Amino acid sequence: QVQLVESGGGLVQPGGSLNLSCAASGSILVFNTMGWFRRAPGKERELVATMSSGRPTKFGDAVKGRVTISRDNAANTLCLQMNSLKPEDTAVYFCNGIGLNPTLFQIWGQGTQVTVSS
Repeated sequence: QVQLVESGGGLVQPGGSLNLSCAASGSILVFNTMGWFRRAPGKERELVATMSSGRPTKFGDAVKGRVTISRDNAANTLCLQMNSLKPEDTAVYFCNGIGLNPTLFQIWGQGTQVTVSS
């Protein structure tokens, strides 16, 4: 089973940028959909961005216009570029992959902490 490991989190000042990476232990071609979610303290998990084969990329309302998601099948990596970060972006960010073959399955990474603070 493919495992997902996030990296790139850390402490950043408001207005700053971060690039998160999600490295897979095997081919990410098994995933029809890959994306990023986050969970802030005391809040529900929410969508950051997902990309699916043949469908438009989806972005969470809170991050629209500030994030870019990219997938590198050759490097088996999913990236999330976040700009103009705000304190309310502080959360644990999780990488996610959903596959359909042979049956529906879903894989989560362990998460990486992003803290936006001055």
